[in-house]
Amino acid sequence: MNAEHLTRLDHPESSFDSVRIPLDGVTLEGELIIPEHTQGLVLFAHGSGSSRHSPRNQFVARVLRQSGSATLLFDLLTPAEEAEDAHTGHLRFNIGLLAERLGGATRWAALIPATKRLRLGYFGSSTGAAAALIAAASLGDTIDAVVSRGGRPDLAMEALSRVTAATLLIVGERDEVVMQLNEQAYARLRCKKRLSTVPEATHLFAEPGALEEVARLAAEWFQQHWTSNERGGS
Repeated sequence: MNAEHLTRLDHPESSFDSVRIPLDGVTLEGELIIPEHTQGLVLFAHGSGSSRHSPRNQFVARVLRQSGSATLLFDLLTPAEEAEDAHTGHLRFNIGLLAERLGGATRWAALIPATKRLRLGYFGSSTGAAAALIAAASLGDTIDAVVSRGGRPDLAMEALSRVTAATLLIVGERDEVVMQLNEQAYARLRCKKRLSTVPEATHLFAEPGALEEVARLAAEWFQQHWTSNERGGS
């Protein structure tokens, strides 16, 4: 990122900035949007085969900004990696790599002028939820809150007992297999936690009003924990 871009990002009232996040050996593309008077930044970890352009995550991000949270949507894979993964599918389930990339983006956000004073949270969907929980466990008190939408927290099972961020798991009522996996993961969490079910919803929350309910629950969770220091058990 060049100095001119850093200067523009230095202003909290910035409405939109395309960003390039430099990590070891790769640069990730993203979009950072910061409402006025925000207290926290939500980094999105998308699911398998998705990207920062996911319409579902874009919708949730808009609702989060309306409630006062800043958002960073970015690609966990480079364009070359995405092209490779489209054929092999092996990177989208490399949860360790995704968590490492998310952690790197978090450290970047904690250093740039625009966001270094904000509290930090993760919104993860599908396999991205596992990456978010692993990164949260690694970063400890750096992360205040995590929300999982139709996620696979069971893929982060070894890390769950070390998560200190307040964690909300959101699952569709009719997403029965994922519900069972979330219940198993929920039992392993030792942080402040909640498991919320969206009535009649399936895995993609495509039913009328379902995604709106996901966004409402997430917005409330983040706003609650931007101002709360509570991290203890449920």
